[in-house]
Order: sequence, then structure tokens, then C-alpha cells
Amino acid sequence: MTEQMQTDDLRELLQKDNRKAIREFCRDSHPENVAVLLEQMEPDEAWGVLQMLDIHLRANIFSHLELENQVELATGQTRKNMAALLEEMPPDDRADLVQNLDEKLTDEILPLVAKAEREDIRKLVEYEEGTAGAVMSTEYAVLRPDIPVKDALEQIRVQAPEKETVYYIYVIDENRKLVGFVSLKDLIIARPHLRVQDVMHTDVIYANIKDDQETVAYKIDKFDLIAIPVVDDNNVLLGIVTHDDAIDIIRQEQTEDIEKLMAIRGHHEAMGYLRVSPWEHFKKRSGWIFILGIFGFASGFIVQRFEDVLVQFAVLATFMPMLADTGGNTGSQSATLVIRALALQEIHVSDVFRVLFKELLVSLPLAVLMAILAFSRLFLFAGAEPMPEDYTVWDVGLAVSVALGLQVISATLIGAILPLIAAAFKKDPAVVASPALTTMVDITGLLIYFTTVSLMLGL
Repeated sequence: MTEQMQTDDLRELLQKDNRKAIREFCRDSHPENVAVLLEQMEPDEAWGVLQMLDIHLRANIFSHLELENQVELATGQTRKNMAALLEEMPPDDRADLVQNLDEKLTDEILPLVAKAEREDIRKLVEYEEGTAGAVMSTEYAVLRPDIPVKDALEQIRVQAPEKETVYYIYVIDENRKLVGFVSLKDLIIARPHLRVQDVMHTDVIYANIKDDQETVAYKIDKFDLIAIPVVDDNNVLLGIVTHDDAIDIIRQEQTEDIEKLMAIRGHHEAMGYLRVSPWEHFKKRSGWIFILGIFGFASGFIVQRFEDVLVQFAVLATFMPMLADTGGNTGSQSATLVIRALALQEIHVSDVFRVLFKELLVSLPLAVLMAILAFSRLFLFAGAEPMPEDYTVWDVGLAVSVALGLQVISATLIGAILPLIAAAFKKDPAVVASPALTTMVDITGLLIYFTTVSLMLGL
């Protein structure tokens, strides 16, 4: 059955007020699948379905809705209903929702939320966006190091219903400082009389509350963690970031990097293309395009400066598209590889000379390859064209080939060094790539092209 048909079926059940069938469908389906169907319905219809469910299932499904849909539903509902829903949502999800609600609405809802959950929300929303603190959950299981394993298992049974995950249990001292962790497997196979400190791991991989969320996700991926503990500067345990949150972070960061690679500015969210209005698309795209268009005037000035050369050798103009394409492609290739290596922490700013030397070695055979291609094209297809007196196809072909080869080397090195310069100044390397890089490569490429040809032909 198609997704649209499922939505229509759910809408029909709602119209018939068939609560039993709706509850069975939502209970037997994955919350994500139900959320997708609700997003195809009108807000009042979606809320009508949610109201038929128990509060726990309602919160679970609601948490899987896109944030903008959550905001829309929350805005149109009673404050009491939303307060009850917030109490049941995962801490990081409800903090994201509260941050995106209208301030007046937030002030009306929060007083109705239970004190413990209300304080938890206020703590989480205080952390800077994009940090570990802003994406962490405060629902984690803890144990003291001096209790027997048999008692630890009993404590976990009590804690488990309220925690997001209990596979990793964190061991804290009397000051809530993180001293180790145990897995559920460790506790199950350990002898009951042993103490937690006898079976716990002390080499804990953790994140600081101020760490960038991308760094946290990278650690989860690198060390194959289900969750990572988040501590403050005094090593006090404050929360955890789970693997599913890491996937969301990686998807968001990838969206941001891809859009920045294409000079799309503004707030970057991993939301559907069709959900963003044409006006929002225009605002995000127009800024860089306009600025780069102004810089593009420089290319025109360079061509105008060498107008006499083009008049004498009209064949040179036929290689300008190839020059631009080759420079843009080789520069973008090196920039993409360097940006990826920086993101994965395979290289650092201090490796600048190693990176440039490596890219130089790569660019040399590329330059020779493209030079041969340019010379062959001129020799095979432009041999019949008249040349100025005292010049042959071989002369012009050699000049064009050398110029194109130098352009390949130049573009490759520029593509490699620009991301490193951005990283050195604590800027996002992705910003300098693609259109920005292409514009710079175009300008330098034209200068190299006309200067090289002019010198080699003695103009």
C-alpha cells in the first residue's frame, strides 16, 4: 500500500472516530512511520490522531516529527496538552522544541510543566547551539563504584524505564564526577559478590560540555560507541549523547557542508527541499552569488587588458572555456579532499606544507595530461586556421599547452591551501570551496593564461 493510501486510510479512521483501530495501528507501527503519515495530514487531523493515544506513545511519535511540524502543532494546542507532552518527550528533543517556540508561548507552557522537567529544559536551552550541551540527553543510568554487582542490577531495573539507554551505565563518585563505566553485559556476566569498581572500565571516552557537536559525533563514530558521556570542566557528569543523536548531527553537518560548498548561506537544516519556500531559497543563495558576480568583473577586465592578443590570435579564445572548466574542476577536487581530511581530522593546519607538496605531485602529471590534450586539440582542429606572420601552430600550441599546465598546477594548489587558511582562522573550510574557489581560479587562470602566452609568443 502506498504512503498516500495509508494517510487516506488513517484520515478515514479519524473521520469515523475509530479510536481502537487508530490506537492499534500506531502501537503496532514504528513511531517514525506514523510521524511520516501525520506530516501528510492537516495539523488538526494530526493532533486528532495523537489525542487518541496514551501520553507515552503520543510523545514518542511527536518526537519523530520534523521540528517545524512540532512547532506548528504545539502553537495550535492548549497549553496544558503541550505541557504534558513536554514532560514525556526526550530531554534533548523537548529542549529543541522549546527553543523554537514563540517566547510568549514558552512562558505560558513552562509553568505548567513539572518542576524537575522544567528545570531540565531551562538548563539545556542555556547551552550554546551546536555544542555537546545543546544536543545531550539527561536521561542516563548511573551507579556508585562501591556497591555489589547484584545490587547494581537491581538499581538498573529501577532506573531503566526512565532512561534513554541502559546498555552503558556510568559510574560516579559522591560528587557526581565520572570515574568509569560498565556495560549491561559486564554486569550480567560478573560474579554477584564483586563490586562495580572491580568490573568497571576507567578509560572512558567522553566529551566536554563545550565541545562542538560535530566533534562529539566524530568520537561516537570513531570509537563505535552507543553513547558518549558529557562532562563539565570539573569532570562532573551532566548528560549523554546517543548514537541516534550522532546520526542526526552528521546529517545536519553534511547538509551544512554541502550547502556551504555551493555558497548557500543562512541557517542550514536537513529538511526537505520542497518544505523550504522559494523566497527562503532565494535569500540563502543570492548573497554569495551577487558578491562573486562582482568579483567576476575582474575576469572581464583581464580579458579586456589582453584584447590585442585575442585579436591577433583568435584561436586563443576557443581555449578559454577549457581553461575555466579545467581550473575549476582540479581546484574543486583538491579542495574537496582537503576539506574532508580536515573534517575527519586526518590532517591539521600544521600539515600545510605536506599537503601542498602532495598536491603538487598530483598536479604535475595532471598538468602534463591536460597540456597534451590542449596541444592535440589545437594541432588537429586548428591547423587550417591562418596564423599571424612568423608564428606556427606549433608555437601557439606549445604556449597554450604550457599555460594550461600551469593553470592546472595553480588551481590544484589554490584548492588545497584555501581550506587550510580558513581552518587556521577558525572559519569553516567549506565556505571557500566551489563558487568562491571557482571565481578565484578563474581570475588567476586568465592571468596565467594570457601572461604565459604573451611571454612565450613575445607579445
